[in-house]
Amino acid sequence: MKVAVIGAAGGIGQALALLLKNRLPAGTDLALYDIAPVTPGVAADLSHIPTPVSIKGYAGEDPTPALEGADVVLISAGVARKPGMDRADLFNVNAGIVKSLAEKIAVVCPTACVGIITNPVNTTVPIAAEVLKKAGVYDKRRLFGVTTLDVIRSETFVAELKDKDPSDIKVPVIGGHSGVTILPLLSQVEGVEFTAEEVEALTKRIQNAGTEVVEAKAGGGSATLSMGQAACRFGLALVKALQGEENVIECAYVEGDGEHAPFFAQPVKLGKDGAEAILSYGELSAYEQASLESMLDTLKGDIQIGIDFV
Repeated sequence: MKVAVIGAAGGIGQALALLLKNRLPAGTDLALYDIAPVTPGVAADLSHIPTPVSIKGYAGEDPTPALEGADVVLISAGVARKPGMDRADLFNVNAGIVKSLAEKIAVVCPTACVGIITNPVNTTVPIAAEVLKKAGVYDKRRLFGVTTLDVIRSETFVAELKDKDPSDIKVPVIGGHSGVTILPLLSQVEGVEFTAEEVEALTKRIQNAGTEVVEAKAGGGSATLSMGQAACRFGLALVKALQGEENVIECAYVEGDGEHAPFFAQPVKLGKDGAEAILSYGELSAYEQASLESMLDTLKGDIQIGIDFV
């Protein structure tokens, strides 16, 4: 199994690479790529950690050596959000980065499972899809927007509020990966009851949690460490599924049946070919149903921006 982290010298990339070096199955090859010349040094640094995962770093304009033979590609390349910026402000830089990387993937490792972390995910995933379609190698089962950060934030915040062990809390999060498009299904959290006020406050906090970190870092960056953890969780789930483990389920932003929008985050069963099945997210509360209906125009607009870009 080969896993490639693209954007590996950045805040998310380094955290993700550290976690993967420690947690990938024995015998896995981990390839790190970034345009920044420090990347081979990041790999050298991590290579001193005593785990049975081989690691190599690549820098420069061409990610081809890192992508060759990759089974899983995790893309965190791009610029981070600063105070006052929303995810749409990232679009002009990050859209071009994702487009050029998708063009490389289409040639070098067209059958890899690709997880896109680079924001705005609502838009960058459709960009990658359009590029892969143009190259004639698109398989919707193998392209994912990594929305796991919304899930782990939801689990954390619910556990804090209700004084529970976070590992016992499961919160499906549907929709997209920015602002109002993030919809945690709090009505489905087992063993926990919420007041209407708690649901409203928690939902808003989960939707704005990225801004919470940006402001707390006071201009010093955005969520990198928690995003690294989230991307690691999703990456490990993909690896397990590709290696034949049964019943691997994570929420992800994927192309589904188009019931709500061309791309939509919901629980996905992962398997040997990527997304084996897109699962029902179950019944919604009245609050969740209203939230879903009111966000769809925003989500569809985000998707269309990506399609138009390509």
